[in-house]
Amino acid sequence: MPIYEYKCKKCDAQFDALQRIGEDGSNLNCPDCGEQHPEKLLSVFASSDNEGSLGGSCSADSGFT
Repeated sequence: MPIYEYKCKKCDAQFDALQRIGEDGSNLNCPDCGEQHPEKLLSVFASSDNEGSLGGSCSADSGFT
């Protein structure tokens, strides 16, 4: 199950939630203030390139043009 990041619309707290794919977070409450229906955030992710370093790049050096 993936971990999704959420942000409370009331108190701006950010938290993670382990959820099944396709769940929309409508059953979540903010752990700080209890507000319902937090906003799902776009998460960054780590990947490795052929040299083994973390991160990614879309530069010409990384093979993307």
